[in-house]
Amino acid sequence: MQELLDGFVVSLSGADKKSRNTVLSYKRDIAHYIDYLKSNGVDSIKKTDRQTVITYLLFLKRHGRASSTISRNLASLRSFYMYVIDSGVNMNDPTMNLETPRTVRKEPGVLTTQEVDLLLSQPKSTDAKGCRDKAMLELLYATGIKVSELINLRVDDVNIGMGLLHCRTASHERVVPIGHIASSVVANYIERVRPNLVLNENIPYLFLNRSGMQLSRQGFWKILKHYGKTAGINKEITPYTLRHSFAMHLLENGADLEAIRQLLGHTDISATQIYSKMLDSRIKEVYEKAHPRA
Repeated sequence: MQELLDGFVVSLSGADKKSRNTVLSYKRDIAHYIDYLKSNGVDSIKKTDRQTVITYLLFLKRHGRASSTISRNLASLRSFYMYVIDSGVNMNDPTMNLETPRTVRKEPGVLTTQEVDLLLSQPKSTDAKGCRDKAMLELLYATGIKVSELINLRVDDVNIGMGLLHCRTASHERVVPIGHIASSVVANYIERVRPNLVLNENIPYLFLNRSGMQLSRQGFWKILKHYGKTAGINKEITPYTLRHSFAMHLLENGADLEAIRQLLGHTDISATQIYSKMLDSRIKEVYEKAHPRA
């Protein structure tokens, strides 16, 4: 079964062109599934069936896995069995017509404009680290890009003169405008700080760590957590918080959902509609508190 997993991972990275994080997620899910099978005496993928998969999903539920995690595991299993059958293994797809567990979609955490201002004011441009950190935070809020997109930005992806950012992912690419404040601090970082961080001219990434290498997701997480703490903001702040705040603040100020969808890079408008529902909920709450006959 390990050979099938190895081939599956190669297929995801190759023809399927999945992102690195997606590949790692699928690989981890299937590795856990194979470990489960082996611990239950199943030594061949051909010995699995629909009941095997259902029992595994129930096993995950009993061990406290969230519905969203179970849904993701089922998606991983669907892809894996599709690969197994396409590879020539003579068996029926045990995931066929299995229902995905219903998930309760949690509203994304959003900061107020005042909280965003407070967070973005924490890094000080008087030193190299503060200058870099301020550029990253300002760019995230100005464009709404994901943290994975941020750390994979290359220097030539940023056009300061035109105020545009070229954002590339494994599946698509888009151009996002940058506001004048973010443009200014990013230009300052590129001119004053990045040249002193670069140890290898062949490294194209925009944001580097102190070793001159590409900044990691974990590295950015620590940076964001630090500034959230120093700002004294009593909310959970994750790498997605500025992305969600970007979308909500645009919507509150009159931007239409289709424009926000394109800026965020959503392929389906339904992924963007959650912000509209949140705004409707807030308006209703204000009405009920303020109107004398609500």
